[in-house]
Amino acid sequence: MRKTTSRIVTAAAPLALASTLVACGSSSDTSAPLSNAGNASSAKHPEWSKYTFTIGDNGGDGSQELAKVTGVFDNAPYKVKFARFTYGPPLVQAAASGDIDLGSVGDVPPITGAAKEYGFKIVAVNRSLTPDQAVENIIVPKGSKLRTAADLKGKRIAVPQGSSAHGLALNALKSVGLGPEDAELVFLDPAAAATAFNTGKVDAWSIWNPQSAIAVKNGARILVEGLPPIDQTSSYYVATDKSLKDRTKRAALTDVLKRLSREYAWAIKHPDQYAKALSKEQGIPLADAKASLAAYSNRVTPVEKSDIELEQKLADVFLESGQITKKVDVESITDNLLPAGYDSSELTFD
Repeated sequence: MRKTTSRIVTAAAPLALASTLVACGSSSDTSAPLSNAGNASSAKHPEWSKYTFTIGDNGGDGSQELAKVTGVFDNAPYKVKFARFTYGPPLVQAAASGDIDLGSVGDVPPITGAAKEYGFKIVAVNRSLTPDQAVENIIVPKGSKLRTAADLKGKRIAVPQGSSAHGLALNALKSVGLGPEDAELVFLDPAAAATAFNTGKVDAWSIWNPQSAIAVKNGARILVEGLPPIDQTSSYYVATDKSLKDRTKRAALTDVLKRLSREYAWAIKHPDQYAKALSKEQGIPLADAKASLAAYSNRVTPVEKSDIELEQKLADVFLESGQITKKVDVESITDNLLPAGYDSSELTFD
């Protein structure tokens, strides 16, 4: 997912792993609603017990807290642990190096990662259940005279480099005949960008929720919504080549992904618990977590041809605008883990 937290998280996050969740044996928490999920995989695959999978937590997306609440990994025949990242590019790099096995990012990090020839693949898609609601926006401060994307000409735009918000900024400029040379893209991580935005050091900020929603709540205004055709509302799961190339480990990783998708499917049907999980992980008020909940409501599916085409179009924009120097073939970095037709929104619960 492209979301991130308003708290400062260091770039060393790939090595700062969160507490390990032991996923072997029976759960002692009988209240965990998904603690018995996947018992069949436990019985059929005892060889998976040697694995520990690290899941990239993209800025407090709720995955770690929801794992505790739901117990979805309690009876898994392997262990999992979580690593926190501020945003997508460091997560993709960690996937390429094998520091994590799986994680979800926005539409741009796989492109910039592939341009640097990182060793990873796109393995699934997080599709928004509310595709008419933007999960990121270009916002301007209260009182700003900017009214349209064309007004960004000559202005300073805070952007997390290599993120989905970077893509939104490029496409917003392109939609009005401008390029990155016509504005000043100020590359700042989310925490630094928040400071720059709040102190008037930049004229606009391309950023996702909850930061966008919180800023708007405090008086900022949306200048450009992150909606098609300017922006995607989907994000992508990436996995390390090291896991994908091992047949046995790949099968186990598929089970990890299915459990994660089950965890989120349950959370969507229990929004109060979901909001509490996001609030706790991100360190934001519960009201703010509830306000940004739609940005986290997704369904997990395999990568489709239309996704590859959208990503390829975005990759070409990055190449044409000089943001990357190597052409990226998106199809070549796609390797579906899920079977055709899989859709987490169709999962049912007792």
